[in-house]
Amino acid sequence: MIDWSGLMRAGIGGLRLRPAEFWALTPAELRLMLGIGAAVPPLSRARLEELAAAFPDGGGDGTGRSGGA
Repeated sequence: MIDWSGLMRAGIGGLRLRPAEFWALTPAELRLMLGIGAAVPPLSRARLEELAAAFPDGGGDGTGRSGGA
C-alpha cells in the first residue's frame, strides 16, 4: 500500500513542490529528490571498457553509426 498522504506531505510540504509538479514526477524522481534509495556508483574506466567491448561502435566511419541514413 502506498502512503499517498505521507508522500504528498514530503513532496508538497517538505520539498515545496506545487501539486502539478508533484503529480508529474515519476516515483523514481520523487525518491531521488527525497534522498531515498541506494546511490549508484560512478562508472569506472574498467566497466566502461567492458561495455565498449560488449557493445562496439559499428560502421568504422567514426560516427558510431552502423550504416544507413
